[in-house]
Amino acid sequence: MFQDLDIRYDNAWRKAAPEADSVALIRREDGILAALSDGRLAFPAFGQLSPAARGLEWRYAFTLGESEYFLTQWDDESPLPEGFEFVASREYRNLGPKDAVFAAAVSESLHRWYEANRFCSRCGKPMRDSDTERARVCPDCGLTVYPKICPAVIVAVTHGDRLLLTKYQGRAFKRYALVAGFAEIGESIEDTVRREVLEETGLRVKNLRYYKSQPWVFTDSLLFGFRCELEGSDKITIQQSELSEAGWYRRDEIPGDYSGISLTGEMIERFKNGTDDCG
Repeated sequence: MFQDLDIRYDNAWRKAAPEADSVALIRREDGILAALSDGRLAFPAFGQLSPAARGLEWRYAFTLGESEYFLTQWDDESPLPEGFEFVASREYRNLGPKDAVFAAAVSESLHRWYEANRFCSRCGKPMRDSDTERARVCPDCGLTVYPKICPAVIVAVTHGDRLLLTKYQGRAFKRYALVAGFAEIGESIEDTVRREVLEETGLRVKNLRYYKSQPWVFTDSLLFGFRCELEGSDKITIQQSELSEAGWYRRDEIPGDYSGISLTGEMIERFKNGTDDCG
């Protein structure tokens, strides 16, 4: 999965300023500033930027390996460093190296959160960064807001030697996937599994077994992977607002057209290869 890195990731917040060799994560609504070469991303160092760009508001994001990464919002007036362009997430998520893709995705989530919390949702006053933690604080009414993380499930539903595969309706992602969905207020994560499978396919499940989790920062989510078995009829009734198709596939019938960086892809791969214990 894309977050499985060979170097240390340290996301503990601290108050710091970028140095010349710090990695610059420069975001705009249409993507992140990067250089592309042979399918690989590279970000500018802070020292490569123009004086105007270095004068923007910079926030410490995280550390990968020995490098500190800092985040800013582009002002559209400073000249771009030579050889760099803005790259959208749909383009960079299948590139390399893995640590650069991870950094780009995490910065996208952080950028969305900072931009969505410029003003207090309670009183409307401008928010400011906390001096002690990664949070936005209203100096007027005291409201404190933390980065957005949405719990969601990925569900591998099996029936003997068959796996339920789906395709989303009306999304840019056209590959095969598993049943997925977000948890609702007051709902356990296990109840989310049962509800999402029933809503999207009309099927009931039993013998839920937790597999593993994945931070999916492209949608500000924390994914919980579950394996479970069909209970009752295997007749599928598609929720057409969510899915374009859904069907049962035996191990040797499973198509190879699924994500290679996601929890979904890993779970499909394990079932396909017979290394999963839920079939």
